[in-house]
Parts: sequence; structure tokens; C-alpha cells
Amino acid sequence: MSTAVPVAGERAHALLSASSSHKWLHCTPSARLEEQFPDQESEYAAEGTLAHAIAELKLRKHFVEPMGVRTFNKKLKELQADDLYQDEMMRHTDTYVDYIKGIVHGFTTPPYVAIEKRLDYSFYAPEGFGTGDCVIIAGNTLYINDLKYGKGVPVSAVGNPQMRLYALGAYTEYSFLYPIEKVKMAIIQPRLDDISEDEMSIAELLEWGESIKPIAQKAFAGEGDFVPGDHCRFCRARHTCRARTQHYTALEDFNKMVPPLISNEEVGQILERARGLAKWVSDLEEYALAEILKGGDVTGWKAVEGRGSRQYTNIDDAFKRLTENGIEEAMLYERKPLTVAQVEKVLGKAEYRKLLEEPGLVKVEPGKPTLALMSDKRDAITRVTAADDFAKDDKYSAWSDFNSQE
Repeated sequence: MSTAVPVAGERAHALLSASSSHKWLHCTPSARLEEQFPDQESEYAAEGTLAHAIAELKLRKHFVEPMGVRTFNKKLKELQADDLYQDEMMRHTDTYVDYIKGIVHGFTTPPYVAIEKRLDYSFYAPEGFGTGDCVIIAGNTLYINDLKYGKGVPVSAVGNPQMRLYALGAYTEYSFLYPIEKVKMAIIQPRLDDISEDEMSIAELLEWGESIKPIAQKAFAGEGDFVPGDHCRFCRARHTCRARTQHYTALEDFNKMVPPLISNEEVGQILERARGLAKWVSDLEEYALAEILKGGDVTGWKAVEGRGSRQYTNIDDAFKRLTENGIEEAMLYERKPLTVAQVEKVLGKAEYRKLLEEPGLVKVEPGKPTLALMSDKRDAITRVTAADDFAKDDKYSAWSDFNSQE
């Protein structure tokens, strides 16, 4: 099996990194603006880095660096000694490794495999490069695979600029060696039990690469207009960005609306403007508190001690004293069944499905109707279905009564 062995653990970031492309492609000046702020890794990011290291070790053992059980276990124990290690990392990284195995073992001849591969796409974005988790080339197909260990929201591979930049970098490096005609991209999120895939021809990929060249040039130069949006939540300048502030304080523009009742079109416009308002205020509060705690001044605000909480100094001694004074032990403990999600976590997905889902002992109740942008991939709910769901909840009874009179 042909393999590539890049420098282990290489994770340097370019100004126009692939992982931040959703920001600089939408808001070109943001890349330079972020340079003013330190790139501090959160605990969640550090947890993801550790999970990637475990996954990398497993893939290297299978496809790059054949190693004995003792060597593998020694390296694995070193990673497991990290304070952020959790046993579930083994199960979740296995899911990712099994997906890669499924691709590799699906061919009669061993394909090319590269793990943690540095990919240079600077022909399309100045000084651009990133690290591909796993690159596979088999026949005329290039596979770009990305492990995301987060459990926030599913990340789609469809139209994903990070994956496309990785694909451009891989094609640039390998096209003279392999007759690549198409690329398949996959994002594996094992903690969400989600695998998203996308496919495009190389002609389509190269056309997209050409289309972003002028945008990337603007971003590298720090030019263009600031454009607030969902991408702001990942920006290091999000707390004090003036464009974001103006976006959320511009709701006063709607004061000029006439007649007295706003239309459904105007309702949609207001919701579009205000949907990130709570997060923006939360970011401002976070920034203001940090500034004050380090000695800065935020006009009109101060830091105070929050509401305290009572804790046992020693729970065993406390409960022992209670029982010695006639308090029944049953009064001190609460017994309640685990939720379906908690049972699945304890058993693992395979055992959970076998013991509960397959026998029909678990059912999925549809969620309550909720608003979503038209770009959301979920199917729209019909008017009749929504009214029925609303009627099940007393909170919506007035709405249901109103509809029934129409």
C-alpha cells in the first residue's frame, strides 16, 4: 500500500486557513482583523486535538506505520494520560477509522493513503495551506476525509469550502501522478452519529477554485466590506466588531414601519436581523467581564461575586450523621431511570439498537414546530400537521382555536 508520512502533529495555521474559510469567504477583512487577537485554544478544541491524535495513531497503525501491539499500546497510553482523555474517545475514533477502512478495503488493489497531510492550495488563496486528516486516492477518485469531534451541530460536507480547499491542495500535489477525475468529500462526526458526504468532478472543483481567487486576494489584503452573519461566532474579533454591533443595533430602522400592523414580510425581515442578537449580547458580556477582571474599565459596569452554592465538606460524613440521627437513607437519595440518550451512551450504539430499537421498545416523538430559515435542509411542515402539533400543547390552544374558526 502506497503511503505518505508527514510531520507528526503538524497543525500550523495559515492566514487564509481552510478551517476558517467560511469566515474570510463571506467577510473578507475579517482575516486581517483577527490578527489583533490571540488565537487561544478552548478546552473543547484541545479535546478535539486529543481525539484527532488518537485517531491518527490508529490510522497510522493500519495504513502507514505497521507497529506491534506493545508499541501501539505504549503510544496510546501516552495519549490516554492526558487530563482531557475520556474512554468514549476510543469508541468514537473507532467509528472514524471504520469509515476509512470501508473506503480502503473496497478496492481490489491497495489505494494511496496519507494521514495528517499538509495540503497547499496557495495557487487559489495566497499562502494558503491546511492539514487533511486522511487523503485517499484510488483509480480516478480523490477522497478527502475529515474528522470533527465536536458535538454542537452537524457540519455538512455539501458545498463545504474547507473540504474543497483541501481537495484543491491534494489535486495540485497529486494530479501529475494520478488520473484524478472526481473528488469525494466526507465529514465524520461520530459523537453526533453523523456522516456527511459530497461529490463533484475535478472540472467543477477547479471552476470553484477560480471563482474564489479574487475573494481570497481581497481577504489576504484585508480589503472588502465587513459582513456579519453566522460565521461571526467563530471570529476572534466578534466581541468588539463594529460591523456586527451596527447589524444588531439597526433594529431601530423598523420604527418607521407603517401601517400600525407589520406584515409577514416584515416579520421575516426582523427575525432575520435579530436571530443572532442574544449571542451577540452574550459575547459582549463575556468580553466586558474579562476586561474588568484584568483591570480594565467598561463604563457603567463592574464585576461582582455571583450567587454562591452550598456544598458538603464530606458527603459520607454528612449522610452518616443524618442516618445516626434517625433520617432514613431512602430520603437522601433519588432514584430515576436514565433517559434513552443516556442508556445509548452507556451501552454504545450497536448494543442499544440491538436491545431497544430493533425490538421496538423505543419510539421517536416528533419535535414541536420551530422556525427555521428557508436554507435549512429539514422538510417544511404542512399547515395541517403544524396545527395538530400545536393543539397538543396547552400553550398553543388559543392559536389552535383561532385557526379552527378560519
